[in-house]
Amino acid sequence: MGPFRGGLILTLLPSLLAAEVCDKARPDWDGVPVSGVSEAIALASSPASLLLFALTLIAIRFRNQWGALLVLILWVGYGSLLTMADPTGIRALAQAEGCIGSPTLFIAAVTAICIGMILYTTPKEARKT
Repeated sequence: MGPFRGGLILTLLPSLLAAEVCDKARPDWDGVPVSGVSEAIALASSPASLLLFALTLIAIRFRNQWGALLVLILWVGYGSLLTMADPTGIRALAQAEGCIGSPTLFIAAVTAICIGMILYTTPKEARKT
């Protein structure tokens, strides 16, 4: 097996994997590159995000600082799963193909919500000092 044929196989392998990646990651993808706003909407409408939004509203409604801390930890875990828990590399390949956008806008919005939640649920005595 010569160097040309070995090099040809190595160059074809990523493109073959990338062609199937969007079929697995987003089966209904129409070929238009996904923007950060579209990805943020898709991530915000996932069942895990909707559950975490509901828990956030409950913690804010009852002004429970321990509940807010628990919800913050759950949001951090979910954000970590979105960004770091990809041992197969499918998410990175799908982002390179354009069928998955960057989760940066979603994570920034969730960070702002969590900061507001923590500030709102702090005890009134602690806010005076």
